[in-house]
Amino acid sequence: MQVRSTADRRATRAVTLAHPTSPVTVGGGAPVSVQSMTTTKTADVDGTLAQIYALAAAGCDIVRCTCNDAEAAAGLARIVPRSPVPLVADIHHQYKMALAALDAGVACLRLNPGNIRRPEHIKTVAREARDRGVPIRIGVNGGSLDPALYAEHGGTVTAEAMVASALIELALFDEVDFRDVKISVKASSVPLMIDAYRLLATETDAPLHLGVTEAGPLPVGLVKSTAGIGALLAEGIGDTIRYSLTADPVEEARAGRWLLEALGLRERTNVDLIACPSCGRAEIDVIEVARQAQEAFADKEIPLQVAVMGCVVNGPGEARDADIGIAAGYKRGHLFVKGRNVAVVPEDEMVDALVEWADFITEHGTEAALARADTTVAAREAERDRRRALDEQGDDVNASEQRVELIKKRIDG
Repeated sequence: MQVRSTADRRATRAVTLAHPTSPVTVGGGAPVSVQSMTTTKTADVDGTLAQIYALAAAGCDIVRCTCNDAEAAAGLARIVPRSPVPLVADIHHQYKMALAALDAGVACLRLNPGNIRRPEHIKTVAREARDRGVPIRIGVNGGSLDPALYAEHGGTVTAEAMVASALIELALFDEVDFRDVKISVKASSVPLMIDAYRLLATETDAPLHLGVTEAGPLPVGLVKSTAGIGALLAEGIGDTIRYSLTADPVEEARAGRWLLEALGLRERTNVDLIACPSCGRAEIDVIEVARQAQEAFADKEIPLQVAVMGCVVNGPGEARDADIGIAAGYKRGHLFVKGRNVAVVPEDEMVDALVEWADFITEHGTEAALARADTTVAAREAERDRRRALDEQGDDVNASEQRVELIKKRIDG
């Protein structure tokens, strides 16, 4: 899969989160990164580390941990050296916790301008971060806007109010010559979130962290987050993303990775499973077979597009661009690679055959897979099943043309 050119994205300055083995650059044309946040108590070092490793395995590039008290700061000091990815400390109301997190060695801070409001405290943190080379995310949240800005903008949260909050904080950073900044202006309303980021993108060249805050549980949270984040990324806005779901944070990391891969903004790392929606011609339970395939490929790092199709009549043609696929026909599966039939297997072995051939292609390549197959025999068997289905079911198994004729008669009559 070809990754979209950085020329399609908004130009921003680069901010780098340091790490001994896995530093992450945000902005400046770097790949869009995926973030999530731990739900453990940060003082629980082993539990938090276990979650960080699970997030990293799911494709998370950056992980945020809360730093809300002295125990959490002490936990960070023990977690940072063992983390596989850069860590961001989430600071709530006490600026001294930001200073403690810097002492713990975190790669980045997140400050909410609605919670820490005294300019001298903000500038103190910025100076310390500047001297240590640690970036800060200005994390504006529609639900915790500074009361003064809230009142100034008519007693409601607006895109203009959120952007104003970010720019006020940015101006304080400028006073102490601190520029390693990324910004978010999150809201739980998708239209408001989109408007705020669009406006912010015209006001600064700082990299932007995208997210719909408090998006909620699955599946609604996924839909809301994808609608907001995806819309902005498609416009070239956004340098790092986080799905904020009421769910296991691993689901956030997976969703973020899937979105970037679907948009062509990151290289595919696992299977892109496509499946037909089924119809009257389907000879298998497509939903169940697709579920089994998704489960079988879940933990495999196989960057292929895999197709599960319900019938041999239309399936191979509709999925001809897939790296590998299988179509059902008369209690057996017809396996195809790049549109070419390569094998026939029993119906109950369809998923196992997909996995076996996908593993082979990943290790040896498509040409080697085609070379190992008797494509002539496989194609002949597929055509035999296709013809048999057409003879028994006809060309119009869903009676579409009959419906068209009925509609014409109703209109003409």
